[in-house]
Amino acid sequence: MATAKLYNGAGEATGTVDLPASLFAQPVHKQALYEAVRNYLANQRQGTHDTQTRAEVRYSTAKLYRQKGTGRARAGSAGSPTRVGGGVAFGPHPRDYSYTLPRKIKRVAIRSALSDRAEAERVNVIADLEMEQPKTATVAALLKAMDLPGRHTLLVLPPEGSTVYKSARNIKGVRVLRSHELNAYTVLWADNLVFTEKALSGAEEVFGS
Repeated sequence: MATAKLYNGAGEATGTVDLPASLFAQPVHKQALYEAVRNYLANQRQGTHDTQTRAEVRYSTAKLYRQKGTGRARAGSAGSPTRVGGGVAFGPHPRDYSYTLPRKIKRVAIRSALSDRAEAERVNVIADLEMEQPKTATVAALLKAMDLPGRHTLLVLPPEGSTVYKSARNIKGVRVLRSHELNAYTVLWADNLVFTEKALSGAEEVFGS
């Protein structure tokens, strides 16, 4: 069974905790990870790119010079794609890149990503973190005290409560997700995963079955 270091609210290691086998001891399915990451990145695209065709560029449609007798290649309008400043042929136009992925594949990908991080001993658990008011310095000091390797940390919190979320979302190299918002891409992006105990239970409830 996979285990993780357990930390208190001051960032001090106090022992270890067993991780749910349904999430952290599953085979790594590379194809599911590929499909999930590709789907996530596609859904993030805005698709607002656009180019002007020869019908949209602002040029006169008059013929530039007579068809024959000049010795030059025949030319129509100045907006032709073959001319400098003309329209773009086959250029990109606004479109929607998003598409749906079967829920089963997403679940398999999340479990694969979590299991990969657990095998690399990059999963950590904090005793439930409580704050009366948002304070970024407190969470930053906690993560610094934990002395985690790598540059990127994913902090996973329970659905309820917003003070810790607000405190951590502005720290460089740290991303914050609710337990039900986990996705394979962000898990793989992170060098370290930091769960609260409630978030760990919540993630098992949502993705473990």
